Amino acid sequence: MIFIGLLLILLAVAGAPLFAVIGASTMWGFSTSDVDLSVVAIELYRIAEMPILLAIPLFTFAGYLLSESGAPQRLVRVTRALIGWMPGGLAIVALAACAFFTAFTGASGVTIIALGALLYPALLEDGYSESFSLGLVTTSGSLGLLFAPSLPLILYGIVAQQAGADVSIDRLFIAGALPGLLMLLLLGGWSVWTNRHNRVPLANFSGRELLAALRVSIWDIPLPLIVLGGIYSGYFAVSEAATVTAVYVLVVVVFILREIPLRDLPGIVHKSMGLVGGIMLILGLSLASTTYMIDAGVPTRLFGFVREYVSSPLTFLLLLNLFLLVLGAILDIFSALILVVPLILPMALGFGIDPIHLGIIFLANMQLGYLTPPVGLNLFISGYRFDKPIATIYRSTVPFFLVLLFCVVVITYWPALSLWLIGG
Repeated sequence: MIFIGLLLILLAVAGAPLFAVIGASTMWGFSTSDVDLSVVAIELYRIAEMPILLAIPLFTFAGYLLSESGAPQRLVRVTRALIGWMPGGLAIVALAACAFFTAFTGASGVTIIALGALLYPALLEDGYSESFSLGLVTTSGSLGLLFAPSLPLILYGIVAQQAGADVSIDRLFIAGALPGLLMLLLLGGWSVWTNRHNRVPLANFSGRELLAALRVSIWDIPLPLIVLGGIYSGYFAVSEAATVTAVYVLVVVVFILREIPLRDLPGIVHKSMGLVGGIMLILGLSLASTTYMIDAGVPTRLFGFVREYVSSPLTFLLLLNLFLLVLGAILDIFSALILVVPLILPMALGFGIDPIHLGIIFLANMQLGYLTPPVGLNLFISGYRFDKPIATIYRSTVPFFLVLLFCVVVITYWPALSLWLIGG
């Protein structure tokens, strides 16, 4: 038994596909418990009965369409025309544009690649230092995970529901708004403060440029108003919002603006559904793994072990933050959600922590984990994208990392920030 466990760990370290490791460990667990392995197939089928899963492929497809279109350039132009004249205005433009883009694509690496080519040269041209510009663009790529319709928010809700928690994805979307705004405001404030003595030229506000930017973005502007307004007001369910988003983006970028030829559409579908297929397969096997762990009493025993050494919810949250920071640096957010949430959720509930608050804590830490040396994913994507030594990227992100770390502490120990809008 120990040998098989060690073998599975070695396979994971050696780079074996995550779904294979999860599936093998689950089947091994059921087999040793004399449970028929058909239960794995039943659990895989169970994900087909979740209406909310429709949102994942639809939002993912819409995000990929947006990244392939001219939407990133138009988004930057509008935000720059609106607030680019302020002190530190372009830095705030970068933060806002990246947060919006990441919320819709659900992938921070895509944001760095899609918007980095626009924002990094623009920051340098406006007189911002190279270190500040690198750090800002690298950090901004991970913003937006707490804003609807972020795919990790949806995935956390699904996994938490399967683990037995009362978590509504609509309420999760609302709960992420204030913590996400806190991160944006503090990063924006720090960006303005740190450049207060720099001779960064201020662009004059131009009503003509603003009107021109709004005119070319006439089809993009309604998207967040329709989708986010519908979700936050309760007019749309999440799956309905995903359908509206996908259809709207498809019609606009393919048939109205004609930025994506019809012949390129199958390739975009293939790329986006490749990601969705991987998530679905891992999710299905993870549900089977969660069922086995609950039947075997693993969460209960784990909670008993933690309770023996940790008596305070505050201490538990501190240790959880440290654990999630390390986890976020070495594991991608989707794998972390599917593998770890079923284990930590029962412990958090045992300490009286609201499952929605836990979700916001989890994603805020994962967001920070993208920037945690030595292996934070965004650090390497940025180094590759801008052809800079990884040590240079490390140094440039340190101030931003510290600001976000402070935000994570506030989010963790001030539950009302996450729960106030949902009446918690």
